[in-house]
Parts: sequence; C-alpha cells; structure tokens
Amino acid sequence: MSDTNFSGQSIAQLATGLREGRLKARDLAEAAIDAQTRLEPALNAYRDWNPDYTRAQADAADAAFAARFDLGVLQGLPVSAKDLYAVAGYETFAGSPHALPMFAAEGPVVRTLRRNLAVIPGKTHTVEWAFGGIGMNPHHGAPHNPWDARDHRAPGGSSSGAGVSLWQGSAVAALGSDTAGSVRIPASWTGTVGVKTTYGRWSLAGIAPLSPTLDTAGVLARSAEDAALAFAALDPQTDDPMAFLADCRRVEARRFTLGVCDWMFEGTSPGVAEAVQQALDALAAAGARVVKVEVPNLVELHELFRQGGIAGIEFAAFISRPEMAKWKAAVDPIVRSRFTAIESVPANEYIRRVTRIGEMAAEARPVFERVDAIVGPTIPITPPKLADLQSVEAYSSHNLQSLRNTSVGNILALSGVTLPVGLDAAGMPVGLQVLTPNGADQQALAMAVAFERVLGTPRDRLGVPAMVK
Repeated sequence: MSDTNFSGQSIAQLATGLREGRLKARDLAEAAIDAQTRLEPALNAYRDWNPDYTRAQADAADAAFAARFDLGVLQGLPVSAKDLYAVAGYETFAGSPHALPMFAAEGPVVRTLRRNLAVIPGKTHTVEWAFGGIGMNPHHGAPHNPWDARDHRAPGGSSSGAGVSLWQGSAVAALGSDTAGSVRIPASWTGTVGVKTTYGRWSLAGIAPLSPTLDTAGVLARSAEDAALAFAALDPQTDDPMAFLADCRRVEARRFTLGVCDWMFEGTSPGVAEAVQQALDALAAAGARVVKVEVPNLVELHELFRQGGIAGIEFAAFISRPEMAKWKAAVDPIVRSRFTAIESVPANEYIRRVTRIGEMAAEARPVFERVDAIVGPTIPITPPKLADLQSVEAYSSHNLQSLRNTSVGNILALSGVTLPVGLDAAGMPVGLQVLTPNGADQQALAMAVAFERVLGTPRDRLGVPAMVK
C-alpha cells in the first residue's frame, strides 16, 4: 500500500476501517496491485502474481461484509504466501524450475486464511527447496533487499520474497517457513518482524518440506502488533485474535528478564552489536532486567549444523525418491553442494544426531528458569552483496554465518521472534532475536509488542527503505 493510502495503518486499524465501512477490500486490493505493478520490476518479490484473482477475492470479502458476515480479522486483507505453500489458483514450485503437482492441495494454514476471507495476491519467492539463508535463486532470481538502492543485497532466506512484499506494499502479512531461520533471517534483513512458531503448533500439511523434524510454519509482518494479530488469526490454539492482541498490549517490558548470550555477538559486522546493545539499554531503562546467560552446547550445536545437521540428511532422502528425479536433476549447484556431501551419511549417524539434538534441547531448558528469553542479534552479519557470492565457497561462508544464531532456536526446539532495532554501519536493518521456551509463542509476541512500545515500530526506528520511498 502506498504511503498516501494504507501503509501507515496497522492490521487492527485496517480491520476496523473495513468493518466500519470506511474502507473496502477492493480499495486495499487496488492499492496492493498498484504498488506491486510499480515496484515489482525492481524488487522481484513474487514468483506468481494475479491481479484479477486478487480483485475477485477482495470482492468476495466486501460482499461478505455487506451481508454482515465477519469471518475473521484478516477478512479482506492481502497476505502473501511463500512458494512452498499450496494455494489454489497458483502452482507450487518450491523455488525449483518445475511445478510440483503433489503440492496442490491447500493445508490447514492456508485454509485458515481462506476461512478468514483473506486475499492472497500471489506467491513470493523462496530459495530452492527452502535450503539456504541468503535468499538467492538462480532459477527465478533473488528479490532485491529494498534498503540498498545501489547494490543488489541479499533479502534473506529462505522466505526471500516475504519481507520484501511487506515493504513493497502488496501485503500486510506474509506466510513463511522456518527450518533454521527462514522466517527470522528475511525479517531481520528487511527490517520487518518475523515469528518462528513452536515446532508442531501449526500444521505443515500443504507445505513443501525441507526437514520434517525441524520445519515450522511462520509469519512476517510490518510491526510487532501486526505480527501478534496475524499469528493469532492463524493459530489453531487461539480463539479470539483481538483478545490475544489486547493481552499482549497489557504486558510491559519491565516484567521480563532477558538473557544476553555473548556467543551470539561473536563475528558481528560493524554496527550490528552496537544496534542490539542500544536496544537492550533502552529496554533496561524501561525496567527490563538484562543479565548474562550461558547456553550450553552452542559450539557443539553449531558444528553439528555446519556438518549438515539433520535437515540436510532429511532433504537428501526426500529429493532422492524415484518420483523426485526430475526435480533433483534440476537442483542448482549451490543448493546441491549443501546436501550431496551428506547423502551417504549412514542411518546410525542420523539417529545419533537426532538423539543428540533432543539431549541438547533438554540441557538448555534450565536456562529459562533464570530468564524469560535468550536475546542477541538475529543475524551477526550485514546482508551481503550478491556480487560477492558468486563462488560456492563465498556463498557457503556467508550462508553459514547468516544461519548461525537463528538455527539455535530450531535445534533447541524454541519459539521466538525477531524485531528490527536499528541500522548497521552499511545502513542495513539489524534484528533483535528473542528466543522463548517451547510452547511460549504468546510470551514471545507479548515481549515483542512490549519492546516495540519502548523502541518504536520499524518505521519509527528505521525509516523507510530507499527503494520504496
């Protein structure tokens, strides 16, 4: 939505305007279409986009409003979907060059959007098979990080078009998925808010897999309040999204004890640690308790992840099925390099890794007896320029760094959120990662909403990206 129309309004404000008759879903759809038409050639957020289908969905939402049917807080609002999600009206490619007919039936997350009569204007780009944190895709092109108008910088992956679609103005929320950081990385690098749900809380049916053991569905939004409301609207355990948001709003930052993990500050690009520390200082001034905390096994955890963890093994098994031969043959060399080395890992080593991951998760739980959340930079490095990632070696190094901090949340089976807290020395967004215990999704979002009241919204704290001004 353009600045003169809807981009300055929250999901709650837009939902109220629709219900009071001051706004029409068709108006929102036309604004989204206008923004996408103007900015998509430069930003490349979407693999598939359908203006006529967008208008038809918006008209259906308006007709329901006119008949006094209120089907959910997202009714009439545009929500983009990552190209892993099966969405009727769009093919699923999962970032590959070939459509996947086996992923045509919508799963529970998308069906919840449908029950809300949300508008799904298109499917955003993803790294091929969601296997990477940078956001590159040689088959369909990498979205352009909107914060750098001069150089093509990484948008973050694997939900590479999701955060870009929010700043583009074609969506108010974006469906993503997170196996090692694929919601939080693009959210952090694009200056948006990203929610990593507890494993198993949201169904993975109708979503192309990377790692059945670690995959989680998630959502990105333009602010913490928007993220909380979008989460609640999609969450099968939440009955009243507006009550959920009201509960989050009642929480204050001074209620929480934050555990700063020094390991997450290692190897940061200039300005990253400083932006996070300034945010923590502001939260401490607002009454939050900020303490140092040691999270056990992080060096071992990272080494296990560097060796491919279990995601690489599980994906190699999936893509090597006989019926997947066409898609395996088309896999990009960079993605291929991440799983070919571990295709021959024996079953007993896979079992050992799964067992050890479970042990590490259990050994980390006592940390949360002292603190409410583990905090640190979401990503230690600034978004790299794609021109600097042309070799497999350069890509692999940056990719591992991008996933370093976020993968902790998946391997330790935590919930969490990232929210933007500043710009680094290169003028690129920096995210604060807030990791909470397994099942504490509402706590993570309440913390994000409380912290946003202290720090300001992404627009307040960062401004507007150069490419969408």
